[in-house]
Amino acid sequence: MGGGQGKRLFPLTRDRAKPAVPLGGKYRLVDVPISNCINSGFRRTYILTQFNSASLHRHLSLSYKFDHFSSGFVEILAAEQTYSDSSWYQGTADAVRKNLGHFLNHDFDYLLILSGDQLYRMDFRTLVDQHAQTAADITIATIPVSRQQASALGILQIDADRRIQRFVEKPSDPAVQDSLKLQKEWYPRLGIDDGRELLLASMGIYVFNRAVLKPLLDNTHTDFGKHIIPDAIQSRRVFSYVFQGYWEDIGTIRSFFEANLDLVSELPRFNFFDMTAPIFSRPRYLPGSKINGAHIDHALVADGCIINYATISHSVIGLRSLVGAGSQLHRVVSMGCDYYETQESIAEHESQGVPRIGIGRNTRIENAIIDKNARIGDHVVITPAGKPDNVDHKDYFIRDSIVVVPRGSIIPHGTVI
Repeated sequence: MGGGQGKRLFPLTRDRAKPAVPLGGKYRLVDVPISNCINSGFRRTYILTQFNSASLHRHLSLSYKFDHFSSGFVEILAAEQTYSDSSWYQGTADAVRKNLGHFLNHDFDYLLILSGDQLYRMDFRTLVDQHAQTAADITIATIPVSRQQASALGILQIDADRRIQRFVEKPSDPAVQDSLKLQKEWYPRLGIDDGRELLLASMGIYVFNRAVLKPLLDNTHTDFGKHIIPDAIQSRRVFSYVFQGYWEDIGTIRSFFEANLDLVSELPRFNFFDMTAPIFSRPRYLPGSKINGAHIDHALVADGCIINYATISHSVIGLRSLVGAGSQLHRVVSMGCDYYETQESIAEHESQGVPRIGIGRNTRIENAIIDKNARIGDHVVITPAGKPDNVDHKDYFIRDSIVVVPRGSIIPHGTVI
């Protein structure tokens, strides 16, 4: 699913769909579920897109090309108006309903539905194997969560055979949470070694039998999580697949920021260096990064960067980033640049008092996200310290106490944020 407006990730989604948001210096969020599919041997993938999808389409077309002699593809199904239907996608279920003809033209037994903006690594073959073994109509991937986490997620109650009995969206009442919690005597059988009280949260990952797709979508329901799944629990065999591992739904600026910064830790919860299941992306053929006397501590530096005598700690430095001498970056996610600026462009902008693309000299930035192609001047200070949690400004935004400099923004020399 290519995502809706992604309002909670604004302004990162101001000019792009949520799955197209850069991740880890050189990837996009959508690379994770597609790579999970490829590593699981699933080579026929449709991406359903609608909102701000131009950059997502460009990334997909440049990244995923299978050879002519296999049946594999990553194909875009964009929302479109037709003679029979002039509406756009109204939700996840509506998006699948509108494209059911494309899917049913293929020979398949199971349809796997994934979100395009989650961070996890899963072998989908084990999920589908359990689905077949339990003779399920639908299987939902779930993850054990604490009571505190449960109030922000859709929670499922299962029986001893893993069949789902109830679904409750974001339960906050302690009594309701009590009625949904997993029985501890089931933990060993489910592979859970956590001694806490746990509940099962839906990961938004579904396996459907081909035979049930059309009947379940023969209605006006628009969303799987809110409508289709709760109804199906009452009439179909719906089972839970319990996933043990790291999973993050990149839904807010804070969760996006922390997930990126976790990548620079010595033992990150999501490991891009795991070559048993690599994460694929677009090849860019950039030179290795050049570090000129900089001090770098716990940082991830992508390809094609030039860093001059700066101090960088606990930060992600994206593709083609330029960092000037004397600058200090702490807890910064810099998404880098789409291109290198020419000398003519630099001279023209400097004559107008506009900084070059990148981060200038003697600039201090902390707890911030710098989106692509931003121009940060010399002697600039960017920090959320002492400011409200949420601010809208013409040059920047603050969300969840994190400063976000939007794509292509200009922060003049000497600015203090």
